Amino acid sequence: MSIQRRSAMILASAALLAPGLALAQSKTSSDVKLPNTLVWTAYDVGSSGYAQAVGIGSIMKNKAGTNLRVLPGKNDVSRLAPLREGTGQFSATGSDNIYSQEAVFTFGEKEWGPQPIRLVMLNYADGAAVALATAADANIKTLQDVKGKRVAWVRGAPALNQAVTSMLAFAGLGWDDVVKVEFGGHGPTVDGIVNNEVDAFNNATFSALNQKIAASPRGIYYPPVPHKDVEGWKRLQAVVPWYEPLVATEGLGITKGGQEMAGVAYPVLVTYAKTSDDVVYNVTKAMDKFYDEYKASAPGANGWAMNRQKWSKFVPYHPGAIRYYKEIGVWPKEQDAIQAQTLARQKTLIDAWAAYIKNAPADKEQFKQGWIKARADALKAKNMSVVFDTW
Repeated sequence: MSIQRRSAMILASAALLAPGLALAQSKTSSDVKLPNTLVWTAYDVGSSGYAQAVGIGSIMKNKAGTNLRVLPGKNDVSRLAPLREGTGQFSATGSDNIYSQEAVFTFGEKEWGPQPIRLVMLNYADGAAVALATAADANIKTLQDVKGKRVAWVRGAPALNQAVTSMLAFAGLGWDDVVKVEFGGHGPTVDGIVNNEVDAFNNATFSALNQKIAASPRGIYYPPVPHKDVEGWKRLQAVVPWYEPLVATEGLGITKGGQEMAGVAYPVLVTYAKTSDDVVYNVTKAMDKFYDEYKASAPGANGWAMNRQKWSKFVPYHPGAIRYYKEIGVWPKEQDAIQAQTLARQKTLIDAWAAYIKNAPADKEQFKQGWIKARADALKAKNMSVVFDTW
């Protein structure tokens, strides 16, 4: 690629964030108006989130003439950095939309802080679950059997690591009860399973990456998360409050007829507050109007259906998305009050961060401990739940 062409592409991407952006007229009768180019980030190549984004991009190209570039990100930071820097506009991501807003874990370090995340749409696919994927030959039949086994930890990926932490908590275990094996990205953990370097890692049950494990001599298995284990669920939801009981019916290694697991929206389509209202409005519209064309394009893509939306109580929606939801009459009346609460929470966190970093200690551990306290104090002062009191 020439320097001139690369520069033009970068400028085109950055221009998408400018107010008053002129949108290209859709080639269809759906009245969707999209820019000539959009940039999304997603999980690694081969992941269900990446596959869905590519499938959606193909339909947007055919229907609206839009080139959707999908950038794979090996961890939470690499998926959100392009949005923060203005070289990308949307991310098909996971629970890191909450961690980045809350400025916890990796996002609680001085290079980040609370992010002005805005939701666009959530995916709740048929029978898919967030799970602890294990090598079948590791003989992990229950979550309690993970004790003493090798478990993957992905650097810079609190969404993945907290998912594993929640599964360990369900079994009454912690990271001290397993052998932590660190990886630089989500994709390499799959190779780690295949190469017998690790026994378990976090993955969605419908992920295409699981095919590689299932086809290997080790095989794949998902320990169930029994719904009747009330105490186990209390421990799990103390780590990740937004996980819900779900009967998983899709995925290699899932018991025929389905098995009890934990469910969560994945992917979650997010953007930043600065993204043009018109761009977000039309992307939301495209996701709805073109649904029938892309719903079978990748495993789990059917979860983007409008009638599957479960309205978030944790992170605010973008005004452009709200505009479309109200236009078609699906935005719940009570969601306006929830939206105001989430915006107030986000502002409280951003203001607390701005005050804290003025005189924050340079030492990394002291910085973290100071922010944990400053964050908690700011939220408690507004009678808001702390949720994350340590990490």
